[in-house]
Amino acid sequence: MRQLPPAHPFDVDADKLKEECGVFGVVGVADAANFVALGLHALQHRGQEAGGIVSHDPEHGFNSARRFGYVRDNFTKQSLMDTLPGPLAIGHVRYSTAGSKGNTQIRDVQPFFGEFSMGGAAIAHNGNIVNADALRRELIERGSIFQSSSDSECIIHLMARSLQRKVPERMQDALRRVEGAFSIVAMTRTKLIGVRDPLGVRPLVLGQLGEGFVLSSETCALDIIGAQFLREIEPGEMVVIEDGKVASHRPFAPQRPRFCIFEHVYFSRPDSIIGGRSVYETRRAIGVELAREAPVEADLVCPVPDSGTPAAIGYAAESGIPYGMGIIRNQYMGRTFIEPTEQIRNMGVRLKLNVNRALIRGKRVILVDDSVVRGTTSIKIREMILDAGAAEVHFRIASPPTAWPCFYGVDTPEREKLLASHMSEDEMRDHLKVDSLRFISLDGLYRAVGEAQGRDPASPQYCDACFSGEYPVAPSDQIEKGFLLKAAE
Repeated sequence: MRQLPPAHPFDVDADKLKEECGVFGVVGVADAANFVALGLHALQHRGQEAGGIVSHDPEHGFNSARRFGYVRDNFTKQSLMDTLPGPLAIGHVRYSTAGSKGNTQIRDVQPFFGEFSMGGAAIAHNGNIVNADALRRELIERGSIFQSSSDSECIIHLMARSLQRKVPERMQDALRRVEGAFSIVAMTRTKLIGVRDPLGVRPLVLGQLGEGFVLSSETCALDIIGAQFLREIEPGEMVVIEDGKVASHRPFAPQRPRFCIFEHVYFSRPDSIIGGRSVYETRRAIGVELAREAPVEADLVCPVPDSGTPAAIGYAAESGIPYGMGIIRNQYMGRTFIEPTEQIRNMGVRLKLNVNRALIRGKRVILVDDSVVRGTTSIKIREMILDAGAAEVHFRIASPPTAWPCFYGVDTPEREKLLASHMSEDEMRDHLKVDSLRFISLDGLYRAVGEAQGRDPASPQYCDACFSGEYPVAPSDQIEKGFLLKAAE
């Protein structure tokens, strides 16, 4: 077994899969950009690296603001919001998965804007285009000049080359060339447009705000502005909203949907609704299923905060073992609190997490977490629990082993850095040095999200490639670079 490189010691969440983007749009409401800023704030968990807003006003035309950092630190300043007037606006929060990872430039921050013969258009994209390299080479050979390193910019260039007269039709032309996952919010001078890829890998919902309409990655962002949830945009559907009317189009050949199952486990906020199901209740059900599959004698069930909390509540309820907050998260630990001294560096996870020693001491503790990626943070947490006097440490994980990278809009380490890619469950237990380690089964996860018969191996109901290695869309750019699919190993 190879040793894995450590994650950054300060970032508890560095050992998590990162969703890369959130999108939000509003039309038909005065000062739409203000509502977009609030929506992006609610979607901040989907991307903390940067954010942007584009608005349109009949008098001032298109206006754009793109900034690094949190929404609250940028788009709450009245001086900035005054530069984004109008009844139509879209926005985007970013955590890079394509482009310059860890070296993002302002030109990579969305929404992207382009001027076409019929007028301007802006686009914000959640997902990942798996044939972006091939498209970029083709477009550059034909004379396109790219301004960013983002895969999403390919859509703008494909739209520019379309012979269709209207922006929605140009977008349809462009997206028919695109492979991968995309939930898109776009705008023209008068239209708000939303579209999902035929598999519906990434979420997108429609809401109503007074006489206006809202598009959002998640329902929790509708709640913050008081919008009414209407429905989900369906896989393969494009909606065009103009003059208070919503027109639905079907530009793609129908396919069986493959929504990302990890949205249920970790990415989406627990107060969102997905497929008519509460994310919180689904995660609680995951804990119930996990307790049935992997019981163990113990004195206390503790979540690894915050993402493990609902599953831990479900595990405790099903097992009859008391639930307790054995680990407390410091909510005010920001990225700026970093001192480059060895003494502070060695504190590592303790800057964000602290053990409730009075509760833990002498107990056999079950720690419930949403996933194990590299295992680095799990090791640190196990050390903290034992240092606090725990008698035993048992890990229960609310997802199957993550053994494959995601290419559809999630920042995943290379496969060789994923612990489960080269270790069995027993080997991972020994590596983490815990008394026991169990993951929920893939069938158990499917049951928890509402598939009573579990996973259909002949035709899976969700995209679960990070667990199964079965990619619903072949990652052609990665294969070209040497990535081996499961069947080729």
